[in-house]
Amino acid sequence: MFEQLPTVPTSDELLNKSFRRASRATDDESMVQNAGNILSDNLSNLIRKFPSFDNLPPFYREMADIIAGVDRIRISLSRLDWASRQIRLISREYVGNIKRSRGLDTTPARKSAFGRFSSVMRSIEKDLLFLNEARNLLRKMPTIDPAVPTILIAGYPNVGKSSFIVRITAARPEIASYPFTTRGIFVGHFYRGEQKYQVVDTPGLLDRPMEERNEIERQTVAALSHLQGVVLFILDPSEHCGYLIGSQLSLAEDLKNWIKLPMLVVANKADILRFGEDKNILQMSTETGQGVNDVLDKLVCLVDAMPRYVPADLDQNDECVPPSLRT
Repeated sequence: MFEQLPTVPTSDELLNKSFRRASRATDDESMVQNAGNILSDNLSNLIRKFPSFDNLPPFYREMADIIAGVDRIRISLSRLDWASRQIRLISREYVGNIKRSRGLDTTPARKSAFGRFSSVMRSIEKDLLFLNEARNLLRKMPTIDPAVPTILIAGYPNVGKSSFIVRITAARPEIASYPFTTRGIFVGHFYRGEQKYQVVDTPGLLDRPMEERNEIERQTVAALSHLQGVVLFILDPSEHCGYLIGSQLSLAEDLKNWIKLPMLVVANKADILRFGEDKNILQMSTETGQGVNDVLDKLVCLVDAMPRYVPADLDQNDECVPPSLRT
């Protein structure tokens, strides 16, 4: 989604680039005009490369807001737009002055124009630095294909979510014995025959009010709120994750009440302690692999039973498209 965002240069880098190219000109008028055009065009191009956040799918927009802050990005982009227009005005002013000074030494005018260019660029240095940081964060956000059947993994921190995705895909998220190891959305893939499936590993979620959840937890909420698929909620009956099973079950019940997706609750770490309170809950161990294939089979059955994604540009009146699949 954000892979094409370019590196955002610093003000010094842009100034050096513009002055270096301007120095190839043979007169002060051309030098001022070239430097102004390069600066203004580069700023305008940077603005165009950032997406219109209002037009993004809800999941990506909310994730961008959590990770970088959409309003702050907009403010910085608007300051770049102001700088681009200001530099064009300065360039036009000094080019006109130099044209009217034929036969006179125009070096002072050229130096003055370059000085004002530098002042404008220095005023947006913090915005350029912030936008580059935002760019680096946004580029790490995985692309989730709505046309690929999706399994969303949820649960408390350290219950084995990342270990499950390692077992069934080639993905290698960070795994450790402390909470909130997964600090962002992570995606892996597997195949059944020729059918591709994607598995979305979400950060750990705690059973607490939304206003108390941190940015890591809010990413999970965004995924569960906006993505389509089947939810695998993993329990740790051994409580080695550091959280009581009662709290984990309470969170599972809360999720069932507000998400509109099929959800499969599975007890992990069966090699340590089997969950005996509910015989209908599947048991597995991501450590030994016990029961993992059974869980995966069940998830595949659930996700295969869901309506498939139909692209928005497909004719909704197409008789070949069953009504249940029309968006």
